[in-house]
Amino acid sequence: MKIDRTSWGRLRVTGGDRVRFLQGLTTINVEKLGDGDQAWGAILNPKGRVLSVICIARLGESFGVLCETSLADKTRALLERYAVMDDVAFEAMTGPAHHVIEAADDFWTAKLEHGAGDVAETDLAAERLRMHAGFLRYGADVDEDCFPFDTPLGRFLDYGKGCYVGQEPVFRVHAQGNAARTLRGLAIAGEVAAGATIKHAAKDNAGTVTSAVAAGDGTTLALGYLHRTAWEVGGTGEIGGHKATVHELPW
Repeated sequence: MKIDRTSWGRLRVTGGDRVRFLQGLTTINVEKLGDGDQAWGAILNPKGRVLSVICIARLGESFGVLCETSLADKTRALLERYAVMDDVAFEAMTGPAHHVIEAADDFWTAKLEHGAGDVAETDLAAERLRMHAGFLRYGADVDEDCFPFDTPLGRFLDYGKGCYVGQEPVFRVHAQGNAARTLRGLAIAGEVAAGATIKHAAKDNAGTVTSAVAAGDGTTLALGYLHRTAWEVGGTGEIGGHKATVHELPW
């Protein structure tokens, strides 16, 4: 399916300091990106919390920064706020665009293509694949209370990268191995909505459903944060009186 991204935020970053600037501001190892390469990551606050989820692509002598529609203004404001003494410039990129999504992990790997998509991102089939991918929707599955390692962004973190804003708390938790929660996929044997509490034998309030979509057979596909005592893959819990099976993302 061709999921439309025309409304998403897109910025071209140019200037002599473009590599150093993005390297020091984002979790993405920009220095390792070859021409045409891209990577997902985040802009963090100094405490390591996620302010924006972004994809950076190397476009010859510039970089493209992509984010979902709701983050477009916020992301540009963050870039401009940090670009105080840097030789960088930001230019909006416009025009119809889409991602080709055929499997769950394509949400994280597909490159932006020119031309409008024929499927809205809220389309039922697209949402079901998004659940399987663990592809984040800001304000639902991730916000300023989250660390990147709480989410599927954790698999993209490069712990060999140099300093960036928010790096210290992220590296500290990684070294100690003591994350308190993680986002998991949930297959629920009944109809459940976002916001529902996840119960588990080890902890009565083990987490919360962040996104949910009807699977079409009376069950629900969902994403939800689970406490470390309840996040074991293959384990089960209860949501709204229905059995819920825990899956690693993507699944």
